[in-house]
Amino acid sequence: MNPYLEIVLRSLAVYAFIVLAIRLFGKKELSQLSITDLVLILLISNAVQNAMVGDDTTLQGGLLAAFTLFLLNYIIKYISFKSNFFSKILEGEPVMLVYKGFIKKENLNSQKISHEELEAVAREHGLKNISDAELIMLERDGSISVISKELNGQTIHKRKRLKKYGDKSIA
Repeated sequence: MNPYLEIVLRSLAVYAFIVLAIRLFGKKELSQLSITDLVLILLISNAVQNAMVGDDTTLQGGLLAAFTLFLLNYIIKYISFKSNFFSKILEGEPVMLVYKGFIKKENLNSQKISHEELEAVAREHGLKNISDAELIMLERDGSISVISKELNGQTIHKRKRLKKYGDKSIA
């Protein structure tokens, strides 16, 4: 087999494996990287390098593997953009964690999110209590959106707090 074709095929296989592994281990991991998550990513990249290029340690081999990964990533993003079905398979769907101040415990459990983590997210978004949330969603990208009851449907993280000094409001 052509050594460059072998690099392309190996790179495709490694990419597919890593995407599948990240998808299986949960989307909350994507937006909340801890030190151990960062170390894992660094070690995985080192571990799979040889799986992609094999014995070829040339510049061309490394660049071909990198190009293959970029191209495959572009193709997958393009297909995800064009196909809701493929996008849902790859990225999943948003998950409701809180609705009208009530926690959806079955969804917290399925996403492996503890009550303490949920409380921390609510505080990060300026809520004193989870019951102050109209809606808390785990988004497809792993981020968590919070909509407050007091803001009439506006998301907290997009709200600018203004301080008044005399007749002027400043952010």
